[in-house]
Amino acid sequence: MTRVRRGYIARRRRTKIRFFASTFRGAHSSLIRTITQQKIRALASSHRDRGRQKRDFRRLWITRINAITREKWVLYSYSRLIHNLYKKQLLLNRKIPAQIAISNKNCLYMISNKIIKSNSN
Repeated sequence: MTRVRRGYIARRRRTKIRFFASTFRGAHSSLIRTITQQKIRALASSHRDRGRQKRDFRRLWITRINAITREKWVLYSYSRLIHNLYKKQLLLNRKIPAQIAISNKNCLYMISNKIIKSNSN
């Protein structure tokens, strides 16, 4: 039986994998077996951390809104603010009030004061 010379297909596959791992350090960027293991691990981590990133940003927005609402001009906490926003059918996600809180505090104060005045009536 004649010897089969492996062609360019395996080499092309390996160079594609090496290109993915070119920024890894040490053997993780040069040895094929460790590259494939690290590629699997990296893709799993990126998939997991996309969900974690969404959670982290939501926590950050809630913290920012809560910090602003607890200052002296707004009379209630974050949970009451969100509850009253829903009661008034002002469907704002947490990102928008957080951006307003950073850029223009007075605007968030005006929104909350409108809600307070309309609740008292």
